[in-house]
Amino acid sequence: MKKQFTMEDIPVLFEDNHILVVLKPQNMPVQQDISGDDDLLSVLKDYIKQKYNKPGNAFLGLVHRLDRTTGGIMVFARNSKCAARLSKAFADRKIEKSYLAVTIGTPKAKSGTLVNYLKKNTVSNIVYVATQATDGAKRAELSYKVLDSTPLTSLVKVALETGRSHQIRVQLSAINTPVFGDARYGGDKYGKHNLALWAYKLCFYHPVNQDRMVFFVYPPDNVPWSDFPIEKLLNVKDDIE
Repeated sequence: MKKQFTMEDIPVLFEDNHILVVLKPQNMPVQQDISGDDDLLSVLKDYIKQKYNKPGNAFLGLVHRLDRTTGGIMVFARNSKCAARLSKAFADRKIEKSYLAVTIGTPKAKSGTLVNYLKKNTVSNIVYVATQATDGAKRAELSYKVLDSTPLTSLVKVALETGRSHQIRVQLSAINTPVFGDARYGGDKYGKHNLALWAYKLCFYHPVNQDRMVFFVYPPDNVPWSDFPIEKLLNVKDDIE
């Protein structure tokens, strides 16, 4: 059955003539795919077309992605010039993307950097850790810090250095701490739940006026997030500034 989404499901965090920043719902694809479910890009284009009475197809530039199962902050470009500038900023690693994840178990090192080479099986849509010599394998790097732990799970802050498909999920699974709720990579030990991976912070410079833009949204207050005092653990003042 087709999953339907409307703008009521998609909070707008910021909007001007150049960019649109929104909160992507979990389990919503960013672009059209074979599922036929409503996708974020199409719903946002319809929103712009109706709000500004745009004839024909409204332009909206997709400059980065989140997995369907991941929720959190995304920025879109309202024109081609801004799309090119934001795409370059992402490619040059000038945009800060931070995530929160709840893992099953606790990483042996409470903080560190993970570097792997990842290969995607396009038929099964599974990404796996490969060797550097593997044809088509891409280097993936992230840094992480364990913020808190329970006997069964941990709250982990993750910063991406690269943007590979399923990267956080695969790299955390590779150190035997899969993301809670991730049936694809071994995180379904405690039953069926939404994936506990959330893009909580996005920081970049506005592509036109160069103002520093910082967006920060807590994950939903349900299991397993509710097992942690997230507001106390995150230094919001430092994150915003």
